[in-house]
Amino acid sequence: MMRTESDSLGPYDVPANAYWGVHTARALTNFAVSGTPVGSHRELVAALGAVKLAAARANHDLGLLDDRRYAAIAQAAEDVRTGQLDDQFVVDVLQGGAGTSTNLNANEVIANRALELLGLPRAAYDEVHPLDHVNRCQSTNDVYPTAVRLALIAAIDRLSGAVVALADAFAAKAVEFRAVPKIGRTQLQDAVPMTVGQELGAFAVTLREELARLEDSRGLLCEINLGATAIGTGITAHPGYRERAVAQLAEITGLPLVGARDLVEATGDTGAFVQVSSVLKRIVVKASKICNDLRLLASGPQAGLAELRLPARQAGSSIMPGKVNPVIPELVNQVAFWVIGTDVTVTMAAEGGQLQLNAFEPVICHGLLQGFAWTAAAFDALRELCVDGITVDEVALTAVAARNVGLVTALTPYLGYTRSAELAKAVLAGAGDVRTLALATGDLTAEELDTLLSPQVLANLQWQQ
Repeated sequence: MMRTESDSLGPYDVPANAYWGVHTARALTNFAVSGTPVGSHRELVAALGAVKLAAARANHDLGLLDDRRYAAIAQAAEDVRTGQLDDQFVVDVLQGGAGTSTNLNANEVIANRALELLGLPRAAYDEVHPLDHVNRCQSTNDVYPTAVRLALIAAIDRLSGAVVALADAFAAKAVEFRAVPKIGRTQLQDAVPMTVGQELGAFAVTLREELARLEDSRGLLCEINLGATAIGTGITAHPGYRERAVAQLAEITGLPLVGARDLVEATGDTGAFVQVSSVLKRIVVKASKICNDLRLLASGPQAGLAELRLPARQAGSSIMPGKVNPVIPELVNQVAFWVIGTDVTVTMAAEGGQLQLNAFEPVICHGLLQGFAWTAAAFDALRELCVDGITVDEVALTAVAARNVGLVTALTPYLGYTRSAELAKAVLAGAGDVRTLALATGDLTAEELDTLLSPQVLANLQWQQ
């Protein structure tokens, strides 16, 4: 069953039971590219519902919407905000028009849901019109960027929680393996002693550093251009609309939203999105490096480093029985590669804007929301399916650390660099272990060597306490 609606281009058929209308129907034909609908981004749909609800409240306060229409539109916008109509946001995430099709999709869904609430048939737009009523005092060019910012704030909050949980998991392992000795490495060569706890604890610290960067980005996104309409001049909007709409949106979302000081600048500027993308890239670069380390430290189990044991999650080969691969760190690596590539897309899309508007915010929006969602999910998987189950062979690690030539470094303040280098050369030649050869010099007693070569002193644990 179909119904016929008309726009400035003429009549067009729309599925009779759809909440969306003619503008959305045309967009479905024009932008059949990614196969990913806007409705797949819950945060964005929720943000659109919040913006439309704030607009309706402001318009009602200003006497631009009567009580009857306002009540229906407000309820419809709330239905959108709370996820009851996600399946009606069907336009492709990639679209021309700077997000116009997304805004029109929202207007039509809200209008037809409002008509339904009033007991009227869909497309009875004389009663509730998608543009004259739902879109009153608005333009895509202030609605869409504002909604994208709100969606990204929600995505940042989700990722922040995942970062905290992952860092806490590494910190717990750092405590568990605090006294397990091992040899640190620089440039993949043996360096000096440390502990497994120090190595894993550093992962926790470097991840936690990113929380401040996420919070900085969140602050940038709280400045919105709602009320700017087409290019920032506020044309077609009531003089009192902007202030009321921003205040209403802040109340609805509970966020410290502020209106941009210069709406013309804010409408054309996408700098905040570039910053957010950069922060997300920085986080995944760190996480990917951590996963590289986990894979290397767990390499083996017989012919590799085998210092960490990662939980076995699945068979690793269709031909080699018993082989198990580090599949969870590999998953995180691949998410990182995707995010890093998407950062280039965001950068080019931001640079490609012209004059008073950037037409490429849809690809920025999709790339960032997808990147945040994948990163948060990957971090949860890394924590739950890998880090929480890490174990070590303490006996083997202690033995390796005890005979490693890197111990010589601890003796250089007492033997000098030249004599310590000769000692290291003798150890590597197989003349004996560090302790035995150092004792033979007669410069250090057995008691002194026991102290200097103890794991606590070698890893400098007293200093860390």
